[in-house]
Amino acid sequence: MSSVDDIDEDKIEVGKPREWAAGVPGVTHALGPAFRQMGVPRSLKALTAMNQRDGFDCMSCAWPDPDRRKTFEFCENGAKAVTWEATPIRIPAEFWAENPISELLTKSEYWLGMQGRLVQPVHKPAGSEHYRPITWDDAFKLIGDTLRGLDSPDQATFYTSGRTSNEAAFLYQLFVRALGTNNLPDCSNMCHESTSHAMAETVGIGKSTVTYADFARADLIIIMGQNPGSNHPRMLTALEEAKEAGAAIVAVNPLLEAGLMRYKNPQKVRGVVGAGTVMADQYLQIRLGGDMALMQALSRRVLDAEATRPGTVLDHAFLRENCVGLEELREHLAHQDDGAVLAATGLRAAEIDELADRYLRADRVIITWAMGITQHKKAVPTIREIINLLLLRGNIGKPGAGASPIRGHSNVQGDRTMGIWEKMPPAFLDALEREFGFDPPRVDGLDSVDSIRAMRDGLVTVWIALGGNLVGAISDTVVAEAAIQKTVLSVQISTKLNRSHAVVGDQALILPTLGRTEIDLQATGPQFVSVEDTVSAVHSSTGLLPPVSDQLLSEVAIVSRLARAALDGTASIDWAGFESDYDIIRDHISHVIPGFADFNQRIHQQEGFSLPHAPRDLRTFPTPSGKALLTVNELEPLERPPGRLLLQTLRSHDQFNTTIYSPNDRYRGIKNGRQVIFVNPEDVAELGLISGMLVDVHSEFSDNVDRVLRRFRLVAYPSARGCAAAYFPEANVLVPLDSTAEGSNTPVSKAVLVRLEPSR
Repeated sequence: MSSVDDIDEDKIEVGKPREWAAGVPGVTHALGPAFRQMGVPRSLKALTAMNQRDGFDCMSCAWPDPDRRKTFEFCENGAKAVTWEATPIRIPAEFWAENPISELLTKSEYWLGMQGRLVQPVHKPAGSEHYRPITWDDAFKLIGDTLRGLDSPDQATFYTSGRTSNEAAFLYQLFVRALGTNNLPDCSNMCHESTSHAMAETVGIGKSTVTYADFARADLIIIMGQNPGSNHPRMLTALEEAKEAGAAIVAVNPLLEAGLMRYKNPQKVRGVVGAGTVMADQYLQIRLGGDMALMQALSRRVLDAEATRPGTVLDHAFLRENCVGLEELREHLAHQDDGAVLAATGLRAAEIDELADRYLRADRVIITWAMGITQHKKAVPTIREIINLLLLRGNIGKPGAGASPIRGHSNVQGDRTMGIWEKMPPAFLDALEREFGFDPPRVDGLDSVDSIRAMRDGLVTVWIALGGNLVGAISDTVVAEAAIQKTVLSVQISTKLNRSHAVVGDQALILPTLGRTEIDLQATGPQFVSVEDTVSAVHSSTGLLPPVSDQLLSEVAIVSRLARAALDGTASIDWAGFESDYDIIRDHISHVIPGFADFNQRIHQQEGFSLPHAPRDLRTFPTPSGKALLTVNELEPLERPPGRLLLQTLRSHDQFNTTIYSPNDRYRGIKNGRQVIFVNPEDVAELGLISGMLVDVHSEFSDNVDRVLRRFRLVAYPSARGCAAAYFPEANVLVPLDSTAEGSNTPVSKAVLVRLEPSR
């Protein structure tokens, strides 16, 4: 067991933020923890296998792999993710007797994750304060008996993390639907659900319309609401290649982020001893929630340019043959209020004009975004406006151009493809019925936010999670924790501890699983799994390290045994066969899911394959009209009363989702602490506060509940005026459960109205 101390916020150090990312410090911060925790031989074996064709897929992001791989095809945070998972440090049996639930609740995510790998199933009985070891057979029996005893299968909800493989995800949704419910919330509900909704509506597919190679072919790349330097650092290499090929890059982000300013590639001489590569040719520090107004303003400038130079600006052939809604959009934007745009964006007209000129000069444009766009109330219409801008000049379905949402978790996109969604279309359910001989439920299930509401209201009494940390990831922490604590049984399939293991129902189980780095040996021999990256490429992932314990089961094995225990033979599905040979699972996938024909044959090839994508490949659009849709969206700027700020939650550099690798954020100048709030220096002065003081952060919402963070360090930081930022999951307590994006029900974590008060 690790002897790491928990974070002491009184020892926090605040320095200057960095103006460049990676370089030699990136290498030392990656390899240092790996060598210390795993040893040199295990570290080198793991890291040289990561993202290689015969190795395993990095679990820390969904960024695609280039065709030509380097020997070291990993980034700093990828190395940290491997170290975190593949550590040989194990939680000993006595840990559970020494640490009651009440004690675990006082610990940080950092401390919990650093205790080591989970290596034995444990059970918290009703009325007990402690987990205690349990056999696998008894654990599965307890779950099966509980599920069969429910009045309705809809009284259970089944969460999924994006680290889950395609094979495990397919089995999981099959099990849940064979049980009789569509309650399949997942981490997509809290990140790119807005993307999926808006893109499916406008172009017919809720996935990226570009490939990895398109970045190097682009003339202009616009990066919105995204911090690749910390959240998907390997993207910086692709952006550097694009710059070398002549592309311009524009960053649109409220905060100045090191990776968007300059990149020192540690695998190039100039990145080690030189100045590196300047990334953003233009940096727009936009006001939170202003992205929709910016996109509308750019589209209006494109239409104005066409009016001035008829026939030379718009892609008329593309619009005529492939799109509908142009005249309605033109009429709507003709009445745009320039003053409202400037107020919403916080930008100068000259800045918007400069970006418009760049867009008009570029023949091939990629717009890429992440959760800085998707977690707003108006996220869905904002993404529709991104699509509008791209469609006007035909920037979808041609090389070097397109819409590029960047998914965070490594297989979150694959999970959705495999059927992890509470609203899968009838065609998918029909295919399941034909393949497996049972009638799947047809009523939509619960997403993540609605699952919390259902547990709060007593409608859901069993919560099972295949990976992840729902308690840490979901909004309105106090409400969410109280909801889960009302369940009769909570079950988590995990590699390491997190906050969700301390927030439990009347009974609770932790089922330890193999990591992606570990050898998966089943009855028919070693197995591999597959994943889908953010550009719809499917490839294999094979663990190479010996498991840290012989008690661990794979996710596939756990789901298969769970199904056998709960379904009791009610569906004629070969769960035992699935566990012994993953090729059998892939054969079924090939029959059920479009694009996966001959799955086994193609995935056994080294390169894997790309899923078909009609807008990207054929410039056809599987919408109801058969054409891409230009949409009209009403601008509703966020109001910020005097003395208030708009707050966004974000990751530190030493963090992946809710996993905290260290209490440091060296790119933002923070060391030994996480309880900080970043505020523009002029706002600090205007509010009568002093940088470095402790403040209480109160969110203000229509329900008048006082959601508050106590004793957070105020840090003056170069952010957009009127905006603030704090780390999640700590700041999730400020995000109301009922504050969600229109259309997607995603928590609005990027525009929380707050007031600051000096701590007492």
